[in-house]
Amino acid sequence: MTALTFMTMKAQKSYIFYADGVEEVEAVATVDALRRGGLDVVTVSITDSTTVTGATGQKLEADALIGDIDTTDAQWIIIPGGVPGAPNLHACEKVNEIIKAQWACGGKLASICAGPAVVLAPTGVLKGMKATCYPGLGDQIEAGGGTYVELPVVVDGNLITSEGPGTTLQFAGAIIEVTLGADKAKEVMSSMLVAE
Repeated sequence: MTALTFMTMKAQKSYIFYADGVEEVEAVATVDALRRGGLDVVTVSITDSTTVTGATGQKLEADALIGDIDTTDAQWIIIPGGVPGAPNLHACEKVNEIIKAQWACGGKLASICAGPAVVLAPTGVLKGMKATCYPGLGDQIEAGGGTYVELPVVVDGNLITSEGPGTTLQFAGAIIEVTLGADKAKEVMSSMLVAE
């Protein structure tokens, strides 16, 4: 490998967005597993503070503010759920713009819990795609032009969706598998004692 080749191999970052009311398990466990797998994940607050209050009152500290990041070469855009976390993400126009831009350029999207139904579906990115979400919200996926599938995790091309807090590690494992292969995903999940 030449020095020039090495210099042009810029490591891609993935971004997960935090709003007040985010589901803490989905926010923290997803990042934990992905970083164990070697992905460069940046946690991003959509508020004017890096400190976000989760759905159960836990304080989360984000790495960056949404106004300070550049997602044009993002590897993944990740949208967690939670109430009112997901509605708060949906209400943020910058989040919607980032999602649409990522999808328009063939980029990868991942979302869990209320995220697919409340945040992704209204942007139009689920049209023609199979997706899952928190049980009871599937009609919103259908309204957004997608096909609701009642499974813990659904992978459809560059889109990964999942049901909720209890499926978070399966969700993260699917992201690792799509990015780095099945062997790496199995290695990370095994190290975390995730049952197969």
